[in-house]
Amino acid sequence: MIDTVKLINFLKKKIDYFVGVPDSILKNFSNHLENSKEKKHIVSTNEGSAVAFAIGRHLAQKKISLVYMQNSGLSNAINPLISIAHKKVYSIPMVILIGWRGADGTTDEVQHNLKGKITKNILDHLQIKSCVANDNKDIKKISKLINYSKNKNQPVAILIKKNVLSAVKKIKNINKVEKNFYSIKRANFLKILLENLKKEDKVISSTGYISRELNQLRKYRKYAGKDFYMVGGMGHASMVSLGASMSSKNKVLCLDGDGSLLMHLGSLSLVGYLSNKNLKYILLNNFSHESVGGQPCVSEKIDFKLLSKSMGFKNYMLVNSKKNLNKKISQILKMKKNIFANIIIKKGSIPNLSRPRNLYKIKKEFMKNFK
Repeated sequence: MIDTVKLINFLKKKIDYFVGVPDSILKNFSNHLENSKEKKHIVSTNEGSAVAFAIGRHLAQKKISLVYMQNSGLSNAINPLISIAHKKVYSIPMVILIGWRGADGTTDEVQHNLKGKITKNILDHLQIKSCVANDNKDIKKISKLINYSKNKNQPVAILIKKNVLSAVKKIKNINKVEKNFYSIKRANFLKILLENLKKEDKVISSTGYISRELNQLRKYRKYAGKDFYMVGGMGHASMVSLGASMSSKNKVLCLDGDGSLLMHLGSLSLVGYLSNKNLKYILLNNFSHESVGGQPCVSEKIDFKLLSKSMGFKNYMLVNSKKNLNKKISQILKMKKNIFANIIIKKGSIPNLSRPRNLYKIKKEFMKNFK
């Protein structure tokens, strides 16, 4: 095991800035940065943007940044890593800290197992020198790797497996949601929503707690409608929903999270301007990356009414109270034109959440009864 605080204190001596996307394996790393109020730390909206920030920081300061991410997010980072940071292009040094889901010797979900098997190969093909860190002794290995990055002006990567980083305190930040006595629990909202669905309605839900809670509620009771759970592909629920809604007359509900929306925000413009009345975009917004540790999300500072209008949505609804919740959900579903519904929810999830299984069967069931 690696002492998380010791690792960060060491890195501060060699690293100029920390930037990245929260990950469940690295949550103790990013949580300590938040709790210690590290000034040189940004939670990025996606991994490619984090790499781009590190590039800009080096250009201005001639210093090296650390970019942290889950290995699934490596796909988002590949473009700037190859086309700008690579040693044969601009040769930009940086350290990439990767939470290695699906690593050899670990058990994980099928989508993570697939990515886990090829993560090291991807780094090799990108010609990014890497090491696997398992305990405090490996900090010396990390030090040599950082020196290599600085001397050769190249990106390098550190791979961290599950349960390697020691525990730290949970995030302390208090946002508007936690102060609001009338905030809505995500599970309660989903339960009422399901009660209002019709047999032919289709639900596409974002990765994380949204899909997991929706799946859990389906286990307890047979509700109308069918779900497609985005077990991966964070940030792409809106475009999957657009593709489905433009290709059918069924009512399609996109249940998205704030971190997911911001990861590929540009997609929302297409959803707003191209979607028909059968698409209902519902943002479950708790101002945080809850499922990977509760790190703050910049969504708390965004005017979603103004944003949705500028991106083509004909209707906007803010729901931040349990009062008349059933009526408001009914109004969302009956809207004659497309709608952006901003549902402010509090942090917290159903205990002992399971995950969607038999994904091929779920897909086949979802594909039935499209008009």
